[in-house]
Amino acid sequence: MARARCLLLLLAALFLVGAARPAIAQSLLERLVTPGPLAESHAKVEKECNKCHEAFAGRAQSSLCIACHKNILEDRNAHKGYHGRQPEALTQECQHCHTEHKGRDADIMQLDRDRFDHDFTNYKLVDSHKSVACASCHEPRKPFHKASFQCFDCHKKNDPHKGRLGEKCDGCHSPTKWRETKSFDHSKTKFPLEAAHKTVACNACHSGEIYKDLTRTCVSCHRLQDAHRGRYGEKCETCHNEAKWKEARFDHNKTHFPLHGAHQKAKCDACHTGDLYKDKLSTNCVSCHQKQDPHKGQLGERCEQCHGDTDWGKDISFNHNLSKFPLIGKHAAVACEECHRTPLYRDTPLACEKCHADVVHRSRLGNNPRCASCHTPIAWSNWRYDHAREAHFPLVGEHARVLCEACHSKPGGSLKLPTACESCHKDRYHQGRLGAAARCGECHDARSWAHWRFDHGRQAGYPLTGAHARLKCETCHSTPNPVSLKLPTECGSCHRKDDPHMGSFGSACGRCHNTSNWREVNIRN
Repeated sequence: MARARCLLLLLAALFLVGAARPAIAQSLLERLVTPGPLAESHAKVEKECNKCHEAFAGRAQSSLCIACHKNILEDRNAHKGYHGRQPEALTQECQHCHTEHKGRDADIMQLDRDRFDHDFTNYKLVDSHKSVACASCHEPRKPFHKASFQCFDCHKKNDPHKGRLGEKCDGCHSPTKWRETKSFDHSKTKFPLEAAHKTVACNACHSGEIYKDLTRTCVSCHRLQDAHRGRYGEKCETCHNEAKWKEARFDHNKTHFPLHGAHQKAKCDACHTGDLYKDKLSTNCVSCHQKQDPHKGQLGERCEQCHGDTDWGKDISFNHNLSKFPLIGKHAAVACEECHRTPLYRDTPLACEKCHADVVHRSRLGNNPRCASCHTPIAWSNWRYDHAREAHFPLVGEHARVLCEACHSKPGGSLKLPTACESCHKDRYHQGRLGAAARCGECHDARSWAHWRFDHGRQAGYPLTGAHARLKCETCHSTPNPVSLKLPTECGSCHRKDDPHMGSFGSACGRCHNTSNWREVNIRN
């Protein structure tokens, strides 16, 4: 009750004062009802409530705020900045976010740094800027909207160009990767970047951040990489290009020495060992290949008569058919060095045995063999010797399958051998019983020794019949080296011991007996 009375008395006093002096009464009332001190930024207007408040009109405060903060009005009207883009900041009353009378140290900005959407400002954060701390761009005690959004203002200390290229950094750089230039058009300069030059870092050519009055010659940058060491002059572009430095484009075909074959793959320095403009090179083969000449100069210097420039060892054009030894058959594929063992080439013998060692005949065909009489260079295994015509001894039957050395067995001997059978075939069966000078051909032939053809009835005058036909030759011809092969034909000459009559009936046994069965008696009247 006491408080109520005091309040009523105070209001009555204010009413009387207000009636007399209205301004003083309003000021006194505002001081009595103020909720607390203003923030430091508004402290200067703390005694002027009407700067922010209109009596009995709470919703009209935003217009009073904007009257002081004219930049906010400009942003709203132009729809720029945070207050001109953010929907709530554009339409709501200022006091919705910014409240006062909380003390000098109160934060009336009410800025939530973690949730603040920078996209509504005049500077949208993209790429690398998204992770930058706020204090890196916004200086302390300086309004956020007054922060500069020019690259140079923040990165001046880090400018490698030291301001020599101006302050418009975004003309070349982007916030994605600062070291990757994006839009500088080098083609508008006096040195357009082509091929490999497009990927070269700027400071590789603009060393020391020098961008004006740079020389454009190749050697100004690549002198240390000049493999020719200045021997070919400084006009590198006459041979090389920006795409691949190692691929030369000099057209050698327009010179006195067009490059063909293996010469196309040769390096320039292989021939041009001295000064390109002072040392004139000879176009003769020996001028470069003298040390590689296997003939040691004994065949002259006109190498191109035999060799080509595709492959020195294979592309040989010498016509051997015009020489004394035409190359045919297997000889055509043999390397020159296989026969020509010395660089002279002219001292090579022509005889077969000089190159081909006789590992088969081993001199059994004579000390001076005539290999060509049997063999040809088409195939060594194909031989063509006609034994019947040239040796007068046809090889038939088993003789056709016998190796040469089976008969010609003595090294260095004569090729003429005796043709009698017994000269090669020792008589192990008859053992001389058919005579010392046996005529084997009368019974046997070369097809098979076991097949014999002697006609005993026609040739010996004594037909073999009956049991006689089954007898072996040596049964009757039992005496070695007989004087004559002719034996007596009387039965008693062979069967005297078998005669049961003891010779009483004479020696004409055929009158009663026959050769089929001795015990059968055929009595003839």
